[in-house]
Amino acid sequence: MSDYILEMNHITKEFSGVKALDDVNLKVKRGEIHALCGENGAGKSTLMNVLSGVYPYGTYSGDIVYKGETCQFHNIKASETKGIVIIHQELALSPYMSIAENVFLGNEQTSVKGVIDWTTTRSRAHEMLEKVGLGSENVNVPVNSLGVGKQQLIEIAKAMAKKVELLILDEPTAALNDEESKHLLEIMLELKKQGITCIIISHKLNEISYVADAITVIRDGKTIETLIKGQDDFSEDRIIKGMVGRELTNRYPAREGVTIGDTIFEVNNWNVFHPDDIDRQIISDVNFHVKAGEVVGFAGLMGAGRTELAMSIFGKSYGQKISGQIKINGKEVHIKSVKDAIDNKLAYVSEDRKQYGLVLIDSIKGNMTMAAMRNFFSKNGIVNDNDEIIAAEEYKKKINVKANSIDQKVGSLSGGNQQKVVLAKWMLTQPDVLILDEPTRGIDVGAKYEIYCVINELAKAGKAVIVISSEMPEVIGTCDRVYVINEGKIAGELDKSELSQEGIMQCIMAHNRKDE
Repeated sequence: MSDYILEMNHITKEFSGVKALDDVNLKVKRGEIHALCGENGAGKSTLMNVLSGVYPYGTYSGDIVYKGETCQFHNIKASETKGIVIIHQELALSPYMSIAENVFLGNEQTSVKGVIDWTTTRSRAHEMLEKVGLGSENVNVPVNSLGVGKQQLIEIAKAMAKKVELLILDEPTAALNDEESKHLLEIMLELKKQGITCIIISHKLNEISYVADAITVIRDGKTIETLIKGQDDFSEDRIIKGMVGRELTNRYPAREGVTIGDTIFEVNNWNVFHPDDIDRQIISDVNFHVKAGEVVGFAGLMGAGRTELAMSIFGKSYGQKISGQIKINGKEVHIKSVKDAIDNKLAYVSEDRKQYGLVLIDSIKGNMTMAAMRNFFSKNGIVNDNDEIIAAEEYKKKINVKANSIDQKVGSLSGGNQQKVVLAKWMLTQPDVLILDEPTRGIDVGAKYEIYCVINELAKAGKAVIVISSEMPEVIGTCDRVYVINEGKIAGELDKSELSQEGIMQCIMAHNRKDE
């Protein structure tokens, strides 16, 4: 029997005449963890969608050889029957159904007469949860009562219930914190011991170096190389070179020609209570300021309150019983809605671009001009199409959105290009203050570099920029100053010279000790 559980030979896939995959070859050994790396839009997810039957046989050319047999999958059910299960970046769980129901969704445990056997469903769901380290969870609770990390593990339990032999994970740790990510990687290593083969797509190169036995690099729809652990250089720099086709000597571009001016954004004594619990305070007496041309970071652990703080400031989009003072350019402003925020030249790029940032079925042009429509692209309720087109074309070129045209649907773009569209949407409102919440989540190193360049340009233009990020190296590499947030309070403030991962963690630990 061949060492390879999977061979994908000469796979070519086109969308509207554009080759998303061009003669791609992939070989995966039985029982290994095989990583797929590449920039956004390189074709990684497309290749896995071909393998799993999302793109059925006949819509691509080439062969899929699985366990020595040439396969023609016409749908996902056909690939799952063979033991191939894909977990997409957007989780496919039903939030209001129980854990047990989700584990066997589409794979219901039925009695002879086709009626669901709930006793078997619950006991087998518990067995599956034990395999992914969730044995203590109550299988009867709704899945939306759990955090994203546990929901990701329930997806794996769901795959295990389908007798998975080849598990495909597309960006499994994109929305997880460091602790949750590490736990998920350990689960993958445990699955490997059980003989399950895994293919992982991820932009977190440190995780790939840790967990993968082999890495296949895809660039512009073509396979570039496969690196083998123990034989080839597995360093992040080496992987990046394969992905972008060149050495990326500095991941954070130098900020040059920027003069830091006067304070243009100030928040004083800011307090926010939970939207569903009037007695639960989420943000307590927060004070901070940002100067013109300055990039200020908000660092902290998952759940520290950074996003809640940003959304409450941006038109009271989060929370209740909000109190405190906001000053822009030295003048107190009262921002009671998103409209007020835009009118006062405040912009917020959400951490969840698909839910809050974009209309996926609309065009690039429609998304880019949406927030600025009322103030810049219409008069007396009539939209000026020419101005819209000119602005969208200008920003598509300015921030290098890779697309056929500004009329292309945003949902068809890669994650990095979607993120650039969100940035353009808020830049077109001509804000003085931009809050960027996880601006590079789920995008590759090349696209990250381009977004860092956009941040530098905003600072150079004299804007006040706030960057919220869970990646400490990103905060350190992009910011002039950092506020450390812990449990809804400012735990400390660090200047550029003081910035380090150790310094940020020391602030958090010291704050925890003070609160004890």
